[in-house]
Amino acid sequence: MKGSYLLTIELKNNQIIPVGKLGKIEFKKGYYVYVGSALNGLEQRIERHLRKQKTIHWHIDYLLKHSEVVDVFYKENNIREECDIAKKLDTQLHSIPDFGCTDCQCKSHLFCGSYDEIINATNKLNMKQYHIDEKS
Repeated sequence: MKGSYLLTIELKNNQIIPVGKLGKIEFKKGYYVYVGSALNGLEQRIERHLRKQKTIHWHIDYLLKHSEVVDVFYKENNIREECDIAKKLDTQLHSIPDFGCTDCQCKSHLFCGSYDEIINATNKLNMKQYHIDEKS
């Protein structure tokens, strides 16, 4: 399966987290949504993000070490849509500058807001919910 995905993440405490070359970022307690894509193995990418033990590779891996994924949404597609999705979320949520977008021109691929704001924004994207309990 190929496509794009959203991870809804809960950070339970304010934290300063070193994020690779971005340096230390101050994250406030609350909810975040991360936009990603996988044009080879969408299910495997999602399952990787859900694992606690993994090699740190992407910006999101640094944040996931300190937080919990509470929802995952996905959309199957053969083209890369993550930047279009990020631009839509940027109109509704607050962005974390330069996070997760080193290979594109987006302002960010990580956004924050209340849980309800995030769910309302994701509902407008016509994505399916991925059940975290499922094994790919």
